[in-house]
Amino acid sequence: MFNPAQLKKFQSVHTPFYYYDTKLLQETLKAAEKGAKKHDIELHYALKANSNKNILKLIKNAGFGADCVSGNEVKRASECGFKTDKIVFAGVGKSDEDIRFAIKKNIFCFNCESIEEIKVINEIAKAENKKASIALRINPNVNAHTHHYITTGLEENKFGINTWELENALATIQKCKQIKLIGIHFHIGSQITDLVVFKTLCLKVNELLKWFSDRNVFIENINLGGGLGVDYLHPDKKPVPDFEQYFSQFRKFLKVDPGQKLHLEPGRAIVAQCGSLISKVLFVKKGMKTTFVILDAGMTELIRPALYQSYHTIENLTGAKRKEHGKYDITGPVCESSDRFRKDVELPETKRGDIIAIRTAGAYAESMSLDYNLRNRAKAYLAEDL
Repeated sequence: MFNPAQLKKFQSVHTPFYYYDTKLLQETLKAAEKGAKKHDIELHYALKANSNKNILKLIKNAGFGADCVSGNEVKRASECGFKTDKIVFAGVGKSDEDIRFAIKKNIFCFNCESIEEIKVINEIAKAENKKASIALRINPNVNAHTHHYITTGLEENKFGINTWELENALATIQKCKQIKLIGIHFHIGSQITDLVVFKTLCLKVNELLKWFSDRNVFIENINLGGGLGVDYLHPDKKPVPDFEQYFSQFRKFLKVDPGQKLHLEPGRAIVAQCGSLISKVLFVKKGMKTTFVILDAGMTELIRPALYQSYHTIENLTGAKRKEHGKYDITGPVCESSDRFRKDVELPETKRGDIIAIRTAGAYAESMSLDYNLRNRAKAYLAEDL
């Protein structure tokens, strides 16, 4: 992926830093928009994957709406030019201040995750003399077959309204005069690579659409969330996800009536492969059973491996032509034993000062970064910035 000219630039920049291949991002956006247009799908980019302002402006320019899960994400989307009538606001714990801000912005929809939330939005909308559009986020009890930390559609998860609560939810909406029900919303998990899961979701949604229809409730907007996974093992093999196959699953198995609109919320699938975390080797430390490569990047720049044991391809860019190879534990400098990117990574002989690339870091790296140990936040660069 990286050529000698890029490597030379990397060596002149203070590490660690996030690097974004904007050409690949643009290719990904075009593929997603092309597929969405073909299948008549409205796309809302999930800001939680990456909320870098420069990245967001490129995504906005591609015609995407925004999927937000906090008040500050709603603000960021608005600041970066996303049309407010294409912003959806989900999240199991919206504060009164966040709700009030979003109501004043006239966003497209709140994805409501509890009956109590419906009542609170109604009260705040009344105080603002406005009417708020909502969708019910329903927990379909569908197993996404992904890591349990990023599964969100089971009854044991905190997200969404359970199906057995729907009668009560409808009764509550009927009493709330400042609320307008415009849709239903689902999100069952992240990094889903088995597309059969989406078929299962569609079949469940079909049952729920009939449930609403039987009660003379027309569901105008059907939002099936995101979750499409990417290939962390082989980032260069197919860097642009197969959006056509993904979108066709919904059109094949979801029963959409005239006047109904399908919405999806891709995040990781849009930005993951375009980003890399670039780091430098501080020390190579031989232990009793392993050799540690200690980088200047750690869990503060990429927490996913420490949080839920995720895999990232790791490359030694400066040592690529060395003949000798070895196995290393790739760790960071943070004062935690969990600050480790991978064990037993085979790399060319690795030395102090080598430049290391941790791939597929465009999603949930910069957006989840922190300053634990009072570490400085890593800078981010688009390809054209270097």
